[in-house]
Amino acid sequence: MGKIESQAARQNRVLPKIKKYLPLLLAALGVVLLPPAMQAGDAPNIVLIVADDLGYADLGVHGCKDIVTPNIDSIANDGVRFTSGYVTAPVCAPSRAGFLTGRWQDRFGFEDNPLPGSKWGLPLERKTIAERLKPEGYATGIFGKWHQGEAPEYLPTNRGFDEFFGFLSGMHSYFHADDPQWGKIYRGTEPASLDKYLTRAIADECVSFIDRHKDKPFFLYAAFNAPHIPGEVPEGYLTRIPEGITDPVRRTYLAMVRALDDGVGSILESLRKNGLDQNTLVIFFSDNGGPIMKEAAANGASNKPLRGGKAELWEGGIRVPFFMRWTGRIPAGRVLDEPVISLDVLPSVLALAGVPSDSTLDGVNILPWAEGKASAPDRQPFFWKFYNQIVVREGGLKFIGQDYGRKSELYDLKNDISETTDLAPGNPEKAAALKARFEEWNRANGTPLHTP
Repeated sequence: MGKIESQAARQNRVLPKIKKYLPLLLAALGVVLLPPAMQAGDAPNIVLIVADDLGYADLGVHGCKDIVTPNIDSIANDGVRFTSGYVTAPVCAPSRAGFLTGRWQDRFGFEDNPLPGSKWGLPLERKTIAERLKPEGYATGIFGKWHQGEAPEYLPTNRGFDEFFGFLSGMHSYFHADDPQWGKIYRGTEPASLDKYLTRAIADECVSFIDRHKDKPFFLYAAFNAPHIPGEVPEGYLTRIPEGITDPVRRTYLAMVRALDDGVGSILESLRKNGLDQNTLVIFFSDNGGPIMKEAAANGASNKPLRGGKAELWEGGIRVPFFMRWTGRIPAGRVLDEPVISLDVLPSVLALAGVPSDSTLDGVNILPWAEGKASAPDRQPFFWKFYNQIVVREGGLKFIGQDYGRKSELYDLKNDISETTDLAPGNPEKAAALKARFEEWNRANGTPLHTP
């Protein structure tokens, strides 16, 4: 009688053959083996970095000569720079409501900034990016400025964010946790201390979040409040500004931008250190243009060559620095001039994360275009309204109306980025057609949540 083979011996003999031929068998059955990273369930991370009241002209990659901003510039240089990148409003809170929900905020009446103590905020039925990603296994964190409502139901931790460190209103002291006018610094829902410059504190919280969640997919919203007023900066940063810049407001502002750039650098370094560069989409833009009017909290920013600034619908109020980087996926150094808008962030992120989208979103997925795998997407015109100002951008043409169209202007942005030559007198039919497009769009918008 032959020797009976033990179970262990049989496994040692058979398993190597199974392992050898398993890929061929699975291929024959139409099953594709994924690479180890995909098998581990590593959905891409998303880092959204938003500056506050940053001037279009105040980054090195946009030609600034007064200071250097190597870290923010690197997002553009290592990825794609959209030279016609827009936000949905020329002031902070409506702009944030737009990109957080992927919808024109006018559709649900969020048209202005809530003041401290206001009882209204981002409507609960409007899902945020975090509320869409959290059920898919993403860790979600916001660090910095919220500005979407202060009542308990509107707080970040009730809108999909696992973690929150920052403040709830539109601005805050950079040195004191308890601002008499603008409220407290919070961690979650509890008041928190502030033992360092706020821009540094926000960056450090972002780094800690990345370090703690490096082994699972995460959505990080780095909501910096720099360089929004008040103009406050550690003395050491002022010494980094060229002596030839003598305007004290401009000097302080530029020092705040340098501090912001250092904070962004800390976030990017954390991604590198943790080996996450090739599995992380990084998006950077400002929530609106730099304020140049005293009434709009002027901070020393420059939007050249754009006209106007914050609280205006000239290009300086709504066209912003807008960059995306995904190492190994988005080719470095791409520059695209076709218009994009912050509404595109949500559908792009959902497609990236494999999360179902819906037809209510007003943006489009721009990632295939950014990667060079598709042409610029066909899309509807962009619309804006703010108090008595209205705007339609269709292709390269921009219609501006005051008091809902009683005065009409028309500009060719392809050839006149500074909006100096009004073409409306010679093109009344086109101006009227764009005005009609706005009125059609506006009929579907909601009642304002408050009286401006």
